[in-house]
Amino acid sequence: MGRFLRVLGGALLLLAFAAGAAVWLGWESWTAPGPLAAPAQVVVPRGGVEAVGATLLRHGVIADSRAFAAAALLTRGEGRVRAAEFTFPAGASLREVLDILRHARPVQRRLTIPEGLTARRIAALFEAAEGLIGEMPVISEGELLPDTYVYQYGEARAPIVRRAQAAMQAALDEAWRERAPDLPLASPREALVLASIVEEETGLPEERSRVAAVYINRLRRGMPLQSDPTVAYAASDGAGLDRPLTRADLDRDTPFNTYRNRGLPPAPIASPGRDALRAATRPARTDELFFVADGTGGHAFSRTLDEHNRNVARWREIERQRAGDRATGANVPNGPAQGGRR
Repeated sequence: MGRFLRVLGGALLLLAFAAGAAVWLGWESWTAPGPLAAPAQVVVPRGGVEAVGATLLRHGVIADSRAFAAAALLTRGEGRVRAAEFTFPAGASLREVLDILRHARPVQRRLTIPEGLTARRIAALFEAAEGLIGEMPVISEGELLPDTYVYQYGEARAPIVRRAQAAMQAALDEAWRERAPDLPLASPREALVLASIVEEETGLPEERSRVAAVYINRLRRGMPLQSDPTVAYAASDGAGLDRPLTRADLDRDTPFNTYRNRGLPPAPIASPGRDALRAATRPARTDELFFVADGTGGHAFSRTLDEHNRNVARWREIERQRAGDRATGANVPNGPAQGGRR
């Protein structure tokens, strides 16, 4: 009996040792640094723990998909493993990997709509945005507010479009509520149309309210706006003109030709940002009626036609000098080709 007890005690001791070793090895595999050499973003698919483990193994986040599956099963009470895009740090342990899959915030991607884009170019941005899915809704000019929109991998395009539409409506409503008194604008829609022209006419923030004032003054007097960007919009069918305007463009009979037609065009020509909306509804106080490029990236403003003609002559001389410098290979400073933003 004594010998039996000694043997039994030895066996139990060995079992205890083996169990302890297994626990120690399990803890080591649970907490030991993983194989990932550098931080990585991984799109974790749907399909259960096996599919997730296979993806993580393929991206070098874990060393053993079976150990990952076992760890996920043993700790399933801590939460479900989610399908999304996550960032994993270098050397992430199994414990860290599972904590990220269960509790970390998915990667936030960003889609930026710059000011002044047409609807066609905005739609192209959405189509090219990595990680977005679903069809691109049809959008109209000036319908989406230029801004940066956050999304997650696998998100549909339509909800982001709706967010951008709501943002534009909110910005337009605010600008209209805070508009200056006695503007010759009958509705927020007309303010949006004017803001789109202002957005395209100048890239200088300090000029926006002054450009808007010129057009407001022209509207008050019943003068044609004579805005090059509206003509360019018609000439390019909203795709963006990559050449100077021609006499044929200026003579073309379209609703957007503000040389031939008085008043505002029938629709926006681009998506204006918040600053252009504010400029259109709170223009500068000035009696200026004209502006033309001044060769520095800005514009020369004037009250009378005689003064404007002198500014135009100076601009044409600058253009001639630049053409001569180009012909001789001299450096030519950058500046707008015709005074407006394209």
